[in-house]
Amino acid sequence: MIHRYILHNGEICEADRALLSPGQIGLLSGWGVFSTIRIVRGVLFAWERHWARMKHDAQLLHVPFPADEAEVHGALLRLVEANQAYDATLRVVVVRNRGGIWEGPGQQRDYDLIALTTQPKDWGAGARLTVVPQARHSAQMFAGAKTLSWSMNLCWYEMAQQKGFDEALLLNEKGNVSECTSANIFIASGSEAWTPPLSSGCLPGVTRDVLLHELHVEGIRLVERDFGLEALRSASEVFITSTTRNLLPVLEVDGARVGGASAVREQLSRAFADYVERYTSAAAGAKR
Repeated sequence: MIHRYILHNGEICEADRALLSPGQIGLLSGWGVFSTIRIVRGVLFAWERHWARMKHDAQLLHVPFPADEAEVHGALLRLVEANQAYDATLRVVVVRNRGGIWEGPGQQRDYDLIALTTQPKDWGAGARLTVVPQARHSAQMFAGAKTLSWSMNLCWYEMAQQKGFDEALLLNEKGNVSECTSANIFIASGSEAWTPPLSSGCLPGVTRDVLLHELHVEGIRLVERDFGLEALRSASEVFITSTTRNLLPVLEVDGARVGGASAVREQLSRAFADYVERYTSAAAGAKR
């Protein structure tokens, strides 16, 4: 459940206060962008990466977007303070308000910026996945955009839960592995860890991006590479990554055990935790 206060266009408000209207076109059609951000000791981890991805997706989707990054960052920190959500999860949303025949009267703003916080989720010791074929169209121009039109992902996630699994593993139209509904995926093969390239249709996750471009672990090479279910099932280790999961082992896929014979994830996980600590310490020091 979300915390007591939310951020609505720069104002800290009670979460149960009525602030939105049906005439905001983005609410009716999922026309907007969002990101989920980890809060560590009051710091918005990897904020710059989240902002850049949201801005890119907003331009792609013709969603008006705030111009002042520092102003938005400051407002989000005020929300963190109001909720005392110093180690929590934050979601920030930009909703398009105007356009089309369903626009409501009196819309003065091109967009609304909304943010909420909640407690971190405990994902357990590992994930059990079920496969969904034909779930990503890699050549589609909006593939990889993090849009408010998220209902298909939620439905696949709910279907996986109803079948007794934790998450859905999404294949693209070529039969290659793309991603999960809200996580990227990696497999270990020898001293390499592979993750599908963005051309697979996957979302450019922030944790994925940090692993690929910020971490350098001796003896491990991170590679973007297409692969299918056969490579995944024969991998020495499989894990998924996201803002809320960090690096979570995959235990099985459609009831069959996978991985379990490699220390790649453990080494990368330690390196990622060190990076989070360095980032958080630097950001906290800059605020003093």
